[in-house]
Amino acid sequence: MPLIRITDPTDDRLLDYTGLTDLALRRRLETERGLYMAESTNVITRAIRAGHRPRSFLMAEKWLGTMAPVITGACGADDGGSDVPVFVAEEPVLEAITGFHLHRGALAAMHRPPLREVADVVAGARRVAVFDGMVDHTNLGAAFRSAAALGVDAVLMTPTSADPLYRRSVRVSMGTVFQVPWTRLDSWPGAIEEAQRLGYTVAALALSDDSISLDEYVAEGHERSAFVFGPEGHGLAPRVLQMADRVVRIPMAAGVDSLNVAASAAVVFYATR
Repeated sequence: MPLIRITDPTDDRLLDYTGLTDLALRRRLETERGLYMAESTNVITRAIRAGHRPRSFLMAEKWLGTMAPVITGACGADDGGSDVPVFVAEEPVLEAITGFHLHRGALAAMHRPPLREVADVVAGARRVAVFDGMVDHTNLGAAFRSAAALGVDAVLMTPTSADPLYRRSVRVSMGTVFQVPWTRLDSWPGAIEEAQRLGYTVAALALSDDSISLDEYVAEGHERSAFVFGPEGHGLAPRVLQMADRVVRIPMAAGVDSLNVAASAAVVFYATR
């Protein structure tokens, strides 16, 4: 593995890491270059264990010892990984490159894996989470972490939802976004009919006059469920609620009308485990 010491934050070899706090820039760069960012030793380790391939590593020299086993494991000479560069720089240079203080150990630019087919992702799945229009990366990462921790079998993203592999989503998920099978739907809400055809009861989480409580839904004993969670604020579209088999609410107390969407997902995943 080539160890490359960097003193110039404008070095062309570092384009993968430029402007990590600029969301619009990263959307363009990561799409064009087919990559995503993994941040921190734990997250990088989970990405590599999931079979994702690094393009390069970036870190302060003090983290080389901690990262050495991870880098060695990812950069086996038998698959050409020995050519993966490891960029090392002083912390002021790192901050000039990325736009923030890198205090979580290291960054890795990872090759973005191709999206899987929906049929492959849901094959054999009993519980599927559908995130519709979820654009907040923190909520998305937290929801993925709950899905992994509470045994959800698959996650489907609608076309308007954020990228689960965006740096903040990956970091908040603690790398569990690599553990839960997921992909993006091409058609929404048309995919609801396909889920129903496959035997899923589609349960939309929303406040509605015709909703049933989560306890009631659990008592019905559905064999396969697809739980649909909408964005903060306006929630799920009326068409989604009309097409769903059930509209489900989480009972609230103390005058609170609803939970944050990531918290709602955790409650539903726990209640239906």
